[in-house]
Amino acid sequence: MAVSKRRILVAAATLSLVAGTGAVTSSGVDTTQARPGGLEIETISSAPDMVTGGDVLVEVTAPKQIPPHRISVTLDGAEVTDDFTWDADRRVLLGVVDGLDVGEHDIAATSPNAKWDTSVQVTNHPGEGPLFSGPHEEPFICETHKFNIPVVGGNLGEPLDENCSAETRVDHIYLTTANQWAVWPTDATAYPENMAQTTTSEGTEVPAVVRMETGTANRGIYQSTVLHDPLTDPEPTPTQRPEGWNGKVIYTLGGGCTGGWFHQGTGTGGVTDRFMLGQGYAVVSSSLNVFGNNCSDLLTSETAAMTKEVFNEVYGQDDFTIGFGCSGGSYQAHQAADNYPGIFDGIVVGCSFPEVGFGTVDFITDARLLNHYFNDEAQVEWTDEQKRQVTGFATLATMPNVANGARRIDPTAFCPGALPAELRYHPETNPGGARCDVYDHTINAYGADEETGFALRPLDNVGIQYGLGTLQDGTITVDQFLDLNEAVGGYDHDGQFRDERSQADLPAVTAAYQTGRLTNGGGGLAHTPIIDYRAYTDDSPNGDIHVRYHTNSMRERLVAANGSAVNHVSLLEDNRYGGLSTNSPLVRHGITQMDAWLTALDVTDGELPSLEAIGQNRPEALVEGCMTRDENPEFLPMTLDRDPSSECEALYDSASFPREVAGESVRADVIKCQTTAPVREDYPAMDDTQWQRLQDVFAGGVCDYTVPGVEQQGLIGTWLRF
Repeated sequence: MAVSKRRILVAAATLSLVAGTGAVTSSGVDTTQARPGGLEIETISSAPDMVTGGDVLVEVTAPKQIPPHRISVTLDGAEVTDDFTWDADRRVLLGVVDGLDVGEHDIAATSPNAKWDTSVQVTNHPGEGPLFSGPHEEPFICETHKFNIPVVGGNLGEPLDENCSAETRVDHIYLTTANQWAVWPTDATAYPENMAQTTTSEGTEVPAVVRMETGTANRGIYQSTVLHDPLTDPEPTPTQRPEGWNGKVIYTLGGGCTGGWFHQGTGTGGVTDRFMLGQGYAVVSSSLNVFGNNCSDLLTSETAAMTKEVFNEVYGQDDFTIGFGCSGGSYQAHQAADNYPGIFDGIVVGCSFPEVGFGTVDFITDARLLNHYFNDEAQVEWTDEQKRQVTGFATLATMPNVANGARRIDPTAFCPGALPAELRYHPETNPGGARCDVYDHTINAYGADEETGFALRPLDNVGIQYGLGTLQDGTITVDQFLDLNEAVGGYDHDGQFRDERSQADLPAVTAAYQTGRLTNGGGGLAHTPIIDYRAYTDDSPNGDIHVRYHTNSMRERLVAANGSAVNHVSLLEDNRYGGLSTNSPLVRHGITQMDAWLTALDVTDGELPSLEAIGQNRPEALVEGCMTRDENPEFLPMTLDRDPSSECEALYDSASFPREVAGESVRADVIKCQTTAPVREDYPAMDDTQWQRLQDVFAGGVCDYTVPGVEQQGLIGTWLRF
């Protein structure tokens, strides 16, 4: 029968969401069924209805009674059999079918006995996209001429067209005996004297020479690197793996967010990691998989799918893909895995957040409001310790540290340098210009305001009682609590301070829950092994945005969605190695154990693994816990669950955040709270004047976190198209 690829786009889109209308329609995969025992045809590089760039890797499986030389493959009736190679061990024909125009095509496999024939209908989309993320963002600034080719140097030259395309190029680099990369000599006929050898995870010893391919897809610049010996290995094809490649892919996801809109980017998530390549992994990334270039998880997922398609058309089907990223990279890993299952089979995240739009934006915009209040609005005295406890952070320095980054909701604060000033939004001089903020960059999901054309915003702090926990435990006084909540204010649609609290646009709130802009955890993440590594920075003297509670937020969302977080393993140490560096033995351990985990699960069987299977197949060597903080640290195995009596919690206080102090759970998944009238008995003693002030401040009621938030609901599906 005709089927889709066993993993990439494994759950080919079941629902389609039209941004701005909320209309949901079914979307199936059009295939022709073969009779039992006949030929089977499968698209390998993508689902059949999500082919891009005019070509697709196709596999035809033949039963023993059909000689391979009697099989014919056609594209819309034209013979393409010569593009296929026979693999006798697996009894398959494998080949790249190209020359596809945009639109629908029929690829058929036939034999002399017509009863064994089969076909698949494929839909080809432009190589520059879009595929499912919705209309392209405009303007979009090409940066091929600024993209730095790692090790080799130079760039891709001026773009070939308005979609920022560039000619695909291949370079070779090698690792020296001094553990440094060097450019492979042109026309070399012998190995350089200083070339190192490497032994892969499969035990294969090969020269440490790497093939690096650079090209464009989805208006991003992709790169892939694989061990490949140009002196002995043939050019890679889908049927001929390089000897040094272990068949597995690590897809690197770069960090950031601010400035991540309206431009192509000048770097990827990194493809020259010596440990990864030395172990034999292929390393793949794209400039649009760096959140500092593109702060949209939708575009991230689409770009990763299209980049993997290109990779598999060159090298053949990988065994599995590990998503790997810190900070902005963790946003991408969590959301791509949950909303578009099959792109990543497992994820290794560091300095993690559940997502940018809520897990991060809510806590940093709250911190900015508090910082503004304490510095400019407070009418009563506060000690630094009282301020810190209101924020919930381990150190007060985190509050001002993250405040500037909170301006990612301000459409004028973080426009990339590549975007000319005359194209940028200004409320008075250029109200129709490009708005550089997280919400307008996600307009395809949230929809637009009919009057302004600006993106609807799911930002809300109505009813939040900042500092409630500190009032109830006696840390702050009633007058401090009232003054804070009277004056804390909110943000207008341009991210500027205002006296009134922030009011969410309800269609955007609904869309955030339904489409996974707030990471649910019950989509693809219910079938994905997750290793969360954290280099602890909560107690950094200067403060830091990468605070530990976000790991707990993601875990508790998994529990809420699936009843278990057996697929989530946390590893914790101090910051001596940085965010997610393979210089850390614990990070290397995470990679090798994710490999072992996915290998044991045998994800090549075509099915997303169940949560039970993931738990049963977790490697014995993969144990949750933390490293001690001394000069020669030791590993302490234990559950990292914020238990104040545990050794790891004593070493690495998981601290809190403003909305948890105000009564929300650590899940941090309430966008807009349901409100209820305040009850006097719930507060310390107040005189009548104070009580009236509280009722005036919260005239619409206070947040009731014992009930779900406004419009809070589960996903309407995965593989949504906008």
